[in-house]
Amino acid sequence: MRITFKLYASLTEFLPAAHRVGNQMPLEVAPDATIAQVIEPFALPMKLVHLVLINGRYVPPEERATRTLVEGDVLAIWPPIAGG
Repeated sequence: MRITFKLYASLTEFLPAAHRVGNQMPLEVAPDATIAQVIEPFALPMKLVHLVLINGRYVPPEERATRTLVEGDVLAIWPPIAGG
């Protein structure tokens, strides 16, 4: 099944080089893949996986290992960001 995978800020460097400019890529994943299964091959440091959204809806940390995706979902991840 196909989803859209987006990484923001410093996490963009974990995308293949061809997709870094737009910070997103189409991604083929297994049916009913979990968030954790999707991000595992990208070797994201878990301390940097801060804000996780599926189709714009927040997914709390305790649900990320079990929350599954469906065809067409958009999975977006942000690292912790400080600002002022």
